[in-house]
Amino acid sequence: MGKVTGFLEIDRQVGKYQPASDRIRHFREFTIPMSDQEVVKQAARCMDCGIPFCHGPTGCPVHNQIPDWNDLVYNNKWDEAIRNLHSTNNFPEFTGRVCPAPCEEACTLNLEDIPVAIKTVEQAIADKAYEMGYIVPQPATVKSGKSVAVIGSGPAGMAAAQQLARAGHNVSVYERESRPGGLLRYGIPDFKMEKNFIDRRVEQMKGEGVTFNCGVNVGVDLKVEALLAEYDAVLYCGGSETPRDAGIPGVEFAGVHDAMPYLVQQNRRVGRENIDSVAWPSAPILSGGKHVVVVGGGDTASDCVGTAFRQGAVRVTQLDIRPQPPEKEDKLAVWPYWATKMRTSSSQAEGANREFQVATLEFVGEDGVLTGVKCCQVDEKRKPIAGTEFVIKADLAFIAIGFSGPLRDGVVADLGDSLTLNTDRRGSTNVVANDRDYKTSVDKLWTAGDVRRGQSLVVWAIREGRQAARAIDESLMGSTTLPQ
Repeated sequence: MGKVTGFLEIDRQVGKYQPASDRIRHFREFTIPMSDQEVVKQAARCMDCGIPFCHGPTGCPVHNQIPDWNDLVYNNKWDEAIRNLHSTNNFPEFTGRVCPAPCEEACTLNLEDIPVAIKTVEQAIADKAYEMGYIVPQPATVKSGKSVAVIGSGPAGMAAAQQLARAGHNVSVYERESRPGGLLRYGIPDFKMEKNFIDRRVEQMKGEGVTFNCGVNVGVDLKVEALLAEYDAVLYCGGSETPRDAGIPGVEFAGVHDAMPYLVQQNRRVGRENIDSVAWPSAPILSGGKHVVVVGGGDTASDCVGTAFRQGAVRVTQLDIRPQPPEKEDKLAVWPYWATKMRTSSSQAEGANREFQVATLEFVGEDGVLTGVKCCQVDEKRKPIAGTEFVIKADLAFIAIGFSGPLRDGVVADLGDSLTLNTDRRGSTNVVANDRDYKTSVDKLWTAGDVRRGQSLVVWAIREGRQAARAIDESLMGSTTLPQ
């Protein structure tokens, strides 16, 4: 905890944003950092609540010891704070920027709608640690003689690779794209997280002995069997990248796209890369001067909204089939779990028109080109209400309704029937492995992250990567000192 009476004396504060009129002119991060002293005051608000739900299963998937590092920050022990934070989370500068912070939902002070600014403090610890030179390579002092290949360099693959390298194994990461990071680099816009943070971690991991092999599409350029023959263990962290089939007529019109090619293209532009992607080859998609409609209500849809504004869209409309949630949740009914309530992302706050309880009936167009999106209102069971049809003008439409599992080419196609898949309750087809040993149906092959559990958060990917690394280390060595 921080100061005993801190939560009574200090108001909750988080970093402020640049005005929307300014931030839509660039793709850089736009949160105005708080001073160290302001962060210390926010850490002081952590109360002696008895049962800290913030780092239990309801609050933090990686079980960050939040009261502990809040207390360390309050006492200006930044070096100890980053060591504590790193003991559970390999990349707090990632989660401090892009995690939706279920820990704050689970905070006891959230019963009064004034939770501790946990996410703000977490990011500040990581940024301060880099500033002070606390984050350096930590190579293993003793080598195991074992080798591990990691397929995919998203947050799950990176976390696993770092843990395994520190356990003394020779680790090689294979990445399909030209740079490491997976969808952390190519899916999340730079205005939410600039990619120099990934580059810094990659350099640290290289100093710890991790080898990155980019531009290698395992299953296509390199057979999985070759990796299984060369390495003592192979970990598949390919992510969930197959877009869900919306089943909306008119998707063939020019101007209708899945969300991810659009986001990947812009991230590659910002990173000064060729926009052609191994996974999503496409002609340039730009929103400048256009009316844009985004189908979907989640984070990916919000990222499309923010990207469209920065490209100069005339109007952006976001369609959500769900009813508009209440402004405030019933705390006694849902706390400490994540509540369904009205939330407005920074991108939506930049001027999006949000339509709730609306179904997308079809995309309409002329001469093969999109001109509008036909919609209607729906009832509580998401059934169309007769007579409520309307058409929204659209030059571009993005389908952002989630993902249904790993890409079917590459590893999945290469292994064929020897790799067991299943369909979860959300309709996603994932690689089968439990969350204890993370072993697949293929000998010497483990899996972790979205490819195993389905589309999820960055913090869940980090947790899975860490746990899979522990399982692999224990399997190779008979015992392990890596944390769960």
